[in-house]
Amino acid sequence: MLFDREQLEKIREAKKMWEEGPLQKALDRFGAAESPNKFYTPLDIEDFNFLEKVGFPGTPPFVAGRYPVSAISTAWGRGSAVGMGGALKRAGRYTGFGAPEDTRDFYKDVHAKGLRVGGPNLAFDLPTQTGRDSDDEFAEGEVGKVGVAVDTLRDFEIIYEAFIGDMDLDKIASNFTINGSTNIILAMYVALAEKRGIPLSKLRGTPQNDILKEFVARGTQIFPVRPSMRMTRDTITYCAEHLPGMNTISISGYHMREFGATRVQAIAFTIADAIAYVQLGVDAGLDVDKFVRQMTWLSFGGGMEVLKEVAVRRAARRVWAGVMQERFGSKDPRNWYYRELGGALVGYWTATKQRPVNNLTRAVLGAAFSAMIGEPPACEPPYDEPLGLGHSLEAQQLGEDAARIIMEEAKLCEVLDPFAGSYYIESLTDQMEKEIRAILERIDKMGGAVAAVESGWMKEEIMRSSYEYQQALESGREVQVGVNKYTGPEEIEVTTPRTLPYDLGRREDAEERQIANLKKVKKERDNEKVQVCLKRIKEAAQDESVNLIPLFVEAVKEYASEGEICGVLKEVFGEAI
Repeated sequence: MLFDREQLEKIREAKKMWEEGPLQKALDRFGAAESPNKFYTPLDIEDFNFLEKVGFPGTPPFVAGRYPVSAISTAWGRGSAVGMGGALKRAGRYTGFGAPEDTRDFYKDVHAKGLRVGGPNLAFDLPTQTGRDSDDEFAEGEVGKVGVAVDTLRDFEIIYEAFIGDMDLDKIASNFTINGSTNIILAMYVALAEKRGIPLSKLRGTPQNDILKEFVARGTQIFPVRPSMRMTRDTITYCAEHLPGMNTISISGYHMREFGATRVQAIAFTIADAIAYVQLGVDAGLDVDKFVRQMTWLSFGGGMEVLKEVAVRRAARRVWAGVMQERFGSKDPRNWYYRELGGALVGYWTATKQRPVNNLTRAVLGAAFSAMIGEPPACEPPYDEPLGLGHSLEAQQLGEDAARIIMEEAKLCEVLDPFAGSYYIESLTDQMEKEIRAILERIDKMGGAVAAVESGWMKEEIMRSSYEYQQALESGREVQVGVNKYTGPEEIEVTTPRTLPYDLGRREDAEERQIANLKKVKKERDNEKVQVCLKRIKEAAQDESVNLIPLFVEAVKEYASEGEICGVLKEVFGEAI
């Protein structure tokens, strides 16, 4: 307790005098019924217990930060790009487009310029994300558009021609932003490593693999919920045994927030999903304090009310620390905090196509407040996010320099959790913790996150919040500068040059080239062996206890395609609606 009862009583009396005196006079003067501002005092956190509510950095409940010393100050912003600390193996900026040759050549060009920004952080096109080959009728017009097309192991072999020698698989990390077919992509990575003679224990990387959020926010699910969760279980158990250096999942609330969830919903739903994923490992007989270390978190997303975003993240840290101890009996404090990429405190959905340079201001606000809660001062998204795929070199440079200014000039990373003890922030953190726990309790009563997703409840809640926000935006109760306010003819449209980091023209014929690639692979491979592999997968899929990844590895080595593998799985699992 910060103040004893006698002091609190004096503050209570003084507050009453202030409200009836200076405050009321000001309201009368302006003809206001109530104050447009709020002011917080020790009365809002009467029972505040520092050790219980905050703790020291790197100690439970990790509200003040995950580590005793900020990793940002020691690793971030010191190299050619924000976050490229030399001590860690990490993937680089999110990239991937066209046919595999196009993405390979992009990486080769980057390396030729002397830029070593880690391994590939692969964006896949929609057909690949949804388990369809490039020659599938439903893939027409989408091949290579929003990411790189990957149909067979041949495509992985092509992409990774840019990563050899001192950048071979055992010296880099690879990220795969894919969910429904994660295990097939993972099998390709394993097969590639084995072909190169690299021990699986040396592989590092992170697949996204957060399938539950696909059902409520993105829509790239391939199979129904429960077979999809079986696939996630397979990832967890396979990596625990064979790939100790690989993460198994990147749990993300970002997509739900972008879809319209409120900040509290995004945190609560993400934690509920995480509980379901941890339970998969527990039910499989794994030691919670071992396999959870292979789980990472992407981001919770964010919004422009940055102080509220600060509070909800501090609340999330406290809630997760409690979940790991109370629900799962974790004994290792390292598992009581979530390993989150962080940043992007204002989210991507706040970026506007109208007057886009304003997005830099939005991102800088988010980055500054991110820094003050121990997260990367990454100015995300680059200002031209709404203008089309591929952030320009100019936007990337402005974002990186802004992050450097925040750390090197403003020195906002020097103090850990400067909000600790703030009457307002601590009060808001407590309030949001209660709201998060209330939603988690409601989900528990439904039977957990899987049941909440299957029933449609979670998605309906997000859609309702999204509708309410849109109504507020259209009515003017919520403001976006340059969108629904300050749009008169006297306003100036500020622009900058936009130099894209890759050749857009190569996307135009990517579909034709990739279909030709796939046709050639199918003609030259041993199709009898492929059919044998597919038959074995179909039979094994009928036994829920079987881990399918070893069979995927065998199949991709014979150049079975992702679409073929997903096709036989659909015959057993059914298809997501």
